[in-house]
Amino acid sequence: MKILVAIKQVPSRDSQLKTSASGTWIDSTDLTYEINEPDAYALEEALQLREKHGGEVIALCAGPDRAASSIREALAKGADRAVHIVEDNLEAADSFHLGQLLAKAIAAETPDLVLTGLQSDDFGYGQTGVVVAELLGLPHATIIMQVEAADGSIRVKRELEDGWFQHITLPLPAVLTIQSGINKLRYATLMGIKKARTKEVKATSAAELGVSLQAGVTIEKVYAPSRSKQTVMLEGSPQEQAAQLVEKLQREVRVL
Repeated sequence: MKILVAIKQVPSRDSQLKTSASGTWIDSTDLTYEINEPDAYALEEALQLREKHGGEVIALCAGPDRAASSIREALAKGADRAVHIVEDNLEAADSFHLGQLLAKAIAAETPDLVLTGLQSDDFGYGQTGVVVAELLGLPHATIIMQVEAADGSIRVKRELEDGWFQHITLPLPAVLTIQSGINKLRYATLMGIKKARTKEVKATSAAELGVSLQAGVTIEKVYAPSRSKQTVMLEGSPQEQAAQLVEKLQREVRVL
């Protein structure tokens, strides 16, 4: 089985984020970067499928030169080879145009299965995977919790709302967006890191793929959410106060 995994490099979760001087994005001067966590779960699922059914795993990443470190990490964890679409300022591209870029690179590889993370940790649109599937004309399923491969098809378990799940069968090739927590992430071994240095990384660009990146979405301002405190006195009997408290926790605070 030939499996292609789309990964994205994003700022590390423990990075201290500051607004850039322009106010339209974050300051990247002192940031460290890592593989988008949902994409890391997609990569792990691809590696486990290969271990069960054979084949190869290809990592696909669009990003600037610094994205090479995340590509090497994917190779060190076990991906067989990689494709790097070298492009700067992809923040300006919306999900549709980024999907076009990835779809062109994916079409050239003709994989049996395409995996992506459910969403990215930076923008969080949750659209790129399904856009790619539509552009390629492939069946797709989202929020995947389990994948079972068979001859010419796959059976998947989707997470729905309120603890419900859906089991469906899709023909191959297909596109899946993987839910975080589907499996336990592996670490790159020392041997894997050494092997990654010799694995193929094919570099290409939007121009070579025949895609014109456009800014379909304009970010006008990025700012930290305001913090405020408010004291609310609950009146009535203890039972009435408890009912009011539960309602506020459900509808306003949304922790229940």
